Amino acid sequence: MSDYKKSFWFDKNVLITGATGIIGSQLTMQLMGKCNNLAILKRDHEHNSLLETSKATEKIDVIRGELEDLQTMMRALAEYEIDTVFHLGAQPIVQISKVIPVKTFESNIMGTWNLLEACRIISYESDKIKRIVLASSDKAYGPLKTLPYNEEMPLCGELPYDVSKSCCDLIAQTYFKTYNLPVAISRFGNVFGPGDLNFNRIVPGTIRSILLDEDIIIRSDGTLLREYFYVKDAADAYIVLAENLESKKLHGQAFNFSSGIKLSVLQIVDKIIDLMGSKKKPTILGEAKLETKEQYLSTEKAEKILGWKAKTEFDPAMKETIEWYRKFFKK
Repeated sequence: MSDYKKSFWFDKNVLITGATGIIGSQLTMQLMGKCNNLAILKRDHEHNSLLETSKATEKIDVIRGELEDLQTMMRALAEYEIDTVFHLGAQPIVQISKVIPVKTFESNIMGTWNLLEACRIISYESDKIKRIVLASSDKAYGPLKTLPYNEEMPLCGELPYDVSKSCCDLIAQTYFKTYNLPVAISRFGNVFGPGDLNFNRIVPGTIRSILLDEDIIIRSDGTLLREYFYVKDAADAYIVLAENLESKKLHGQAFNFSSGIKLSVLQIVDKIIDLMGSKKKPTILGEAKLETKEQYLSTEKAEKILGWKAKTEFDPAMKETIEWYRKFFKK
């Protein structure tokens, strides 16, 4: 974190939801020691999350509670005098959303409106909330035919997870337009890096299969094209966006963030196999019939307005990720 960023954050009181996820953990660790106060909302006691294994939760305020509970959210914002919110809390797994759509909608959509409503009420009473960064996704765009996706394109999610993100995005926009809430929206591509314990995702799942000498399974036909975005760059994107919300012109706006690294599922699996020196061959099931064939983002707006650009090259990022999992599975 640069000196400029340190000087910006030293007097801020920050709340992060979804802090035990891959991006939330990294964001929390990047802000630790930089803020006046750093609090996280934590639903589950996850012993293996990156925050738990790094002992980071011993150095920050941990609020036990659920996003779906409005009173918990209001109490957290008021008690810790929060001025900055990063809302990453969600049910983040596309495949799981197909199995439990209602729970996904409750967690993602209801959780978002509860957080924003709590911010609205607190702001009405004290004008304390100064910046809110809400995590959306490239999935919020749905299966648009025009690529790359830019921020002016419609939000047309079709599958449960995608729809939940489209809704969250629109709810954030209405809280800005109706109540002038200082919120901005981030839309990311696929994020990878240390600490991702959702092993049905292609990167951690492939690494685990190689380390544990299991079959590498590709659910799709292997041709789905996605961008792969390193978690440290993702956390930096959140921080840069929050800092820039000092400018009220950016309130209510959405920004795409990604790496520009476009790979098919089979290409990224082969890359991991090569970097790990494995001889394994993946089993391709060809079952993911509803998945969008190609998704990638234009980051021109973030580059132009925020001066942000992904910094980490793919191979060093993937090597660092692989090394983290090697150590994780040796424990």
